[in-house]
Formats: sequence, C-alpha cells, structure tokens
Amino acid sequence: MEKESIASKAHCLVLAYPAEGHINPMIQFSKLLQHQGVRITLVTTRFYCENLQKVPTSIALETISDGFDSGRPEGLSSADYLERFWQVGPKTLAELIEKLGSLGNQVDCVIYDAFFPWPVDVAKRYGIVGAAYLTQNMTVNSIYYHVHLGKLQVPLTQDEISLPVLPELKHEDMPSFFFTREEDPVSFGLVVDQFSTIENADWILCNTFYELDKVIVDWFIKIWPKLRTIGPNIPLAFLDNKYKDNQDYEVSQFKSEECIEWLNDKPKGSVVYVSFGSLATYDEEQMEELACGLRESSCYFLWVVRASEGAKLPKDFQKKTEKGLVVTWCSQLKVLAHEAIGCFVTHCGWNSTLETLCLGVPTIAIPYWSDQSTNAKLTRDVWKVGIRAPVDEKKIVRREALKHCVWKMMESEEGKEMKNNAIQWKTSAIKAVCDGGSSHQSIIEFVNNLFHSKTSCP
Repeated sequence: MEKESIASKAHCLVLAYPAEGHINPMIQFSKLLQHQGVRITLVTTRFYCENLQKVPTSIALETISDGFDSGRPEGLSSADYLERFWQVGPKTLAELIEKLGSLGNQVDCVIYDAFFPWPVDVAKRYGIVGAAYLTQNMTVNSIYYHVHLGKLQVPLTQDEISLPVLPELKHEDMPSFFFTREEDPVSFGLVVDQFSTIENADWILCNTFYELDKVIVDWFIKIWPKLRTIGPNIPLAFLDNKYKDNQDYEVSQFKSEECIEWLNDKPKGSVVYVSFGSLATYDEEQMEELACGLRESSCYFLWVVRASEGAKLPKDFQKKTEKGLVVTWCSQLKVLAHEAIGCFVTHCGWNSTLETLCLGVPTIAIPYWSDQSTNAKLTRDVWKVGIRAPVDEKKIVRREALKHCVWKMMESEEGKEMKNNAIQWKTSAIKAVCDGGSSHQSIIEFVNNLFHSKTSCP
C-alpha cells in the first residue's frame, strides 16, 4: 500500500500547552505529518483559542477546558491554576475524544506537549496511541529527568554538575528554576513532572534533530526505545524549497513588520539583530546599557523591543536612524534569513536557538530564565556557534561588554569560525528534514506505526 494512502487513515489530536512558544512548533510538526497524509486536529484551551489569529485551514481546531473558560481570574496563583487545569483537562479531553468518535472521526493518536503529564492516561483508557512531545532539547530534558529520578538533588550543593554524556555544567549553565525553586516551586514542578508519566507513552518525540544531540539521544534510546527526533519544527520554507508557501508561524499574535526594506539597504553580514523573545523583561538600567552598547558599536543594528518595554529605553535614544532600527515586532525567521544579518543577540530560548542553527546565524547569548542558560552553554561550548555576554555583580550586561561581544562576533577570526560552524549546522538541519534525513525517517516510521496500530485493533 502506498505511504500516502496508508497515512490518510490516521487521525491525530495534537494537544498543545497554551503558550505561543509551545503551540508554534507543534503546528509545524503537524504540517510535517500532514505531508504524509495524516489528519490533524489541533487542541488547546477554550480561552486561549480566542488568541489564535490564524490556524492553517487544513488543520481542524477543537478545545478542552482548563477550568477557566472566560479567562484566568486576576490574582489566581499558578499552583491553583494548574491544579484546576489538571482536574478538568482530562475529563474534557475524554469528552472530546468521545464526541469525535460519535461523529465518525475516530482518534488514533494523541500527541501531547509533555508539560501535560495526564493525556497519556486518557489515551490509554481509549486504547489509542499516546505520543509525548518534548519542546526543549535533550540536554535540558536530561537535567530534569535526573531530578525526577532523584539522581540530581535540589538545591544544588556541588559547584559542577556531572550527568551521563553531558558536558560539565556549572551553576551558571543550569536552568534558572533550580535557583528560584523556593519562590516559584510551581514552574520547577511543571518541568520535572514532564517525566512522571513519560515512560507510559508509546512514543517520545523531541523537537531537535539527531545530528545536533546524537550522543545524548543514543544514551536515552537505551532507556526510551521509542524516542525519536522529529525537528527542527520551524516553517518548512526555510528548510526545504518544496514548501515555499510555509514561511510563517500562523498563530503569531502580530503580523505587521517594517524592517525588511531597511535591511535591504545594508551590506551583507553587517547587521546585528537583537531580540529577547516574548517574555523577557529588563529594568531601565539594563535597557540603557544595551541601547548604549548598540549605539556605540561599529555595526548596524535591528532591535525588537516589545511595546510594553519601549518606555524603558533612554529618552534620547532614536528608534530609527541610518545605523539602527527599533521595532516592536518582526518576522524573526525572515530577518535571520536575510543576508544582511551578521549575528543574533538572543535570550537563547529553544525556538530561537533552533532558528539560528537552521539559518546559519552565530549568536551572542544573554539568557534570561528557564532553559536559556543551558542553551547558551551548548551554543558556546558544544555547537560552537556563539559566545555568552558576561554580566557584572548586578547581573547586568554592561555596554562595554556588549560592544566587545559584537566586535568579537562581527570582526574577529573567532567570529568567522563561529559563522562557519553555524553554516555547517544549517546544512545538517536541512538534511535532517529533507527526504531520507534523520527526522524525515523518524516521521515516516511514526506514521507507518500509526497505521499498523490502527489496523491491528478491532
């Protein structure tokens, strides 16, 4: 039987955690499955669904409840929110599976963000395949997994952390939740609890590519035989010319941009692109140091400053000059793909890190929270495509430090070497998702297994 006709018999619910950084890569993975003929129904919470400006027309959209369908009440703690969500979510997911089945739209598989520990239990109840989707890289996953096993104790007592097949990690390389656990136990619990039920999953899918994480993936496959790398899950046009129309994350909250025309006038490799994602916030002192460092550097710069952060810029800082442009939003992938970009000053969120690797752009890392310090460590010491900006005793990156990093990246021999390394990772990422590549083969295996699981059940 032909691959496409086999896969067309499979129907996957894709349950995404209600946050843009989680839902975006899961939609991109859904598109990869669709190219193999799989039918996709995207599932998110009823309230978050109202924030989705656009979902591909080929993807059906359904919702479950988090217990707060009219919005999360002001002042509700994260602990109370998750407790209610974890109570209501499984019940409404089960109701959705039953509703779809009664309409002749039987669900064969639930692909769920591993931040949810409970969908696999619902899937098992209905005898359907449960596939956990890991949104962070395998080094970060390994760190949290060893906490779950009790083999990495919190709080950290040792200066250096040694875990199987990982590089030596210092405190500055560890996820921030290790050091904010007392004031924010919910976030730490959320990332560790990903692994409380993961061994019950039929598949464990990770948004990375094998060549990037092969040593640790090989180690984990001995524990999780059904672990597969299926990334990078970014819009396909930037990886495979066959998909020229797929250039955006459809669920982005913003759609206007003004920077490409500005970039078009700049020499190749001359612009420093700066963006710290959708969540990072800095005080006025740090914003001033960044602004002055960019203004005093010898390079052009394009800086994304969210509207909510704009008031923190120095009063005399001009947002549009021949040398610099400050915007509230841009299409990051289109910017990173532009030949004028020479390096990326980034918070090192995993989605942004994958994008830079896929587009061959070296990085200056200024991590903010969560897994970003670990990603910065990998970027600098393992993949060798970036540097980490030093901070002072107040944890602030000073203007002179930023200027030196920009010089090092844009003008030194070391910077050229990191650029060459970035181009090599770009080549590896493209090979992974194209026909016959490691991620492509994993997706084919997953899809074919769905069909055989379906036909073997009464």
